[in-house]
Amino acid sequence: MKTYLDYWAQVATDLFAQALAGEPQFAESLPRPFTAGSFGFAATISGDLEGQFFILLDGSILETPLVGEGMDQKAGWAEILKETCNAAAGELLARSGKKCRVERFEEAPGQSKVTRAFELRSGDRAWTVLVREDLRAAAAAVSAAKPAAANAPASRLSPGLELLLDVELEASLRFGSREMPLGQILDLGPGDVVQLDRHVADPVDLIVGDKIVARGEVVLVNGNFGLRVTEVAVPEKRLESIRCLF
Repeated sequence: MKTYLDYWAQVATDLFAQALAGEPQFAESLPRPFTAGSFGFAATISGDLEGQFFILLDGSILETPLVGEGMDQKAGWAEILKETCNAAAGELLARSGKKCRVERFEEAPGQSKVTRAFELRSGDRAWTVLVREDLRAAAAAVSAAKPAAANAPASRLSPGLELLLDVELEASLRFGSREMPLGQILDLGPGDVVQLDRHVADPVDLIVGDKIVARGEVVLVNGNFGLRVTEVAVPEKRLESIRCLF
């Protein structure tokens, strides 16, 4: 059975090729000594799995602008690696049904023990990436609480509403919006960037029938974008989204 680390490696291979400059290759390798200035990050995981997941990078990787020219390379790596950890949680859920999420992602000192080693190669340069997986199944008390939730009374539905439960509705994600003069819209061309009113760390909206029914974090699932729900409207509010159909 695949572990969280297995899914992380799969996500990192795809994401690094897409997000980093030069389309570098990422593959498992033998550990190699680091140069001075190595740095790392720790993701604190909770849910069906709990613990920490560590990523340590060779400090010389900061000398190459893999995350973009003119950008803070270390901060850029923090964002990309956090995204890989979130996406790995999404893959784990999709493949095994185990729920987990990244509670915190922060800079962490180097680790003396590693679980697996990888190599990131771009052109004639190569860097070592060390990973340590320190995760375990959540305490039995977490799973024991699930039957109690199953016995909770279901939300009452209006008479006859059960007949609509199989109706298919179109759902979409809204990353943000911006008001623009018509002249600016007509002047848009390939390569132009439109800045939205939402920060990259803000949750995105799940929209059904012009109503927000949930919010969450964007993840990668089987190579596609997905949404890990963090907030959800009560059923009565969600039902308002279908009023436009009648």
